[in-house]
This record gives sequence, structure tokens and C-alpha cells, in this order.
Amino acid sequence: MIVTHIGGPTVLVELGGWRLLTDPTFDPAEGHYRFGWGTSSNKLAGPAVAAADLAPIDAVLLTHDHHGDNLDAAGRALLPSAGAVLTTVSGARRLGLSHARGLTAGSRSLLEAPGKPSIEVTATPARHGPPLSRTIVGDVVGFMLRCNGRVLWITGDTVLHRGLKAVAGRLQVDVAIVHMGGVRFPITGPVRYTLTARRAVDLLTVVRPRVVVPVHYEGWSHFKDGRVAAERAIENAPEEVRRSVRWLPIGEPAHIE
Repeated sequence: MIVTHIGGPTVLVELGGWRLLTDPTFDPAEGHYRFGWGTSSNKLAGPAVAAADLAPIDAVLLTHDHHGDNLDAAGRALLPSAGAVLTTVSGARRLGLSHARGLTAGSRSLLEAPGKPSIEVTATPARHGPPLSRTIVGDVVGFMLRCNGRVLWITGDTVLHRGLKAVAGRLQVDVAIVHMGGVRFPITGPVRYTLTARRAVDLLTVVRPRVVVPVHYEGWSHFKDGRVAAERAIENAPEEVRRSVRWLPIGEPAHIE
């Protein structure tokens, strides 16, 4: 498996001959993005790899389509050329693409192509904020991929909640791509909308993947738990969690066995 962290939540995964892209964000830095209900953020860093340099993309794994830090204008322009787009049910409807597939937590979809091993994709639960916030922040999913006996999990933007804990306790994961950052906005005070470093450690203590790749902790002004906070929390984690975390140099392909 080759994993390239392009920036933010955007990751290229090369697996079994497949080229899979998560949450495409390719706009340049310095943009201001509104997320609704008085929340917004500034983009502080552009992508380490241009979208034009990634073709072809066999499938896009889009955790949600309605926030600019997970799908921006340049990322949206890439979607029609991808072989498939897997996202939420509401997102697939909004995108209006014939090759977009909408998934809910627990539902499955199969990626198939001549000469490549099939990939079974299962949507995993995600809640992008505090209890009862779904009607405001919208639907989000994570993705669990099975291919050639290996399991890759992409958490998506989520906090640690009961539904996620229940699923996490049953997962057997080789590689986990974990969205961190501890998103917070001035208008909602201390409320968090993604995993803080401490909550990410709590989740990893349950799941215990062999390799953990942190993403979505940099490049935006609304991240309040950056790499320094994450490293501090991981230093105090169980040894198995500490040994599993792998910080990828942004823009550089990394082989993960």
C-alpha cells in the first residue's frame, strides 16, 4: 500500500492497482470558506500535489460534500473524471453524478475493475459534532475497505460518540487514516466538531490498528488541536498506540506494509 498525504483530509491511496482519493481539496491557500450557521475558516496551506498530477483516479471516497475543507471547488471539478464517487446518500443526491453512490453507516458497495482485486467498501458511522447536531452539520460517513485480506479504515470528520465506539470495538484494522484537528469555532465556544488528540487516542486504544496515519489536523484556521497537541497526547498513550502512529511527510508517497 502506498499512501500520499496531499494535505488536510486529502490522501491518495494506491492499493492492489487501485488509485483511491479521499476528500479532494485542491484550492490554493488564503481562501475563506463559510460552513453555515455562522461558522467559517481560512485555508492556510495549499495542496502538496496538484489535482492534474494525480490522474487517473479510480474512486473518490468523499466523507461529505458540503464543507469546503473536505470538498472545495477544485476538488469538485475532479469528481466527473473519477471512476466512482462514494459518499453519503444526501451527498450523492446533491452531486448529481451518475457514478456517485450514496452510503449510510453499515451499507456496502463493491469496487470492481478488470485485472484488479475487488474492494469491499463499508460505510462506518460518523457524527460531525455534539449530540443532536446532525440536522445542522449534515451527514458524514467513514469508510472501511477490504482488499486482498487487508483492512483500511478512514474515520471521516467525526467526534467520539456511542455509535462509533460500538463499531470500533468490532473492527480489525490494518491501517487507519484518522481525521483529527479538534475543530472549534468562536460562535459555538468549546464545542468540538472533530476528534481532539485525546479523543483520537481513546478511539485508537479500542481499535488498535497496526498503522495509524493522522490527517486533517493542519492547513486550516479552525483546527485547534494541531500536530503538537496530537504528539503530546500520543506520548501518554499505551505503547501499542504510540508505536502505531506514523506521521507522513505531506506530498511524499509512503510505503505502508
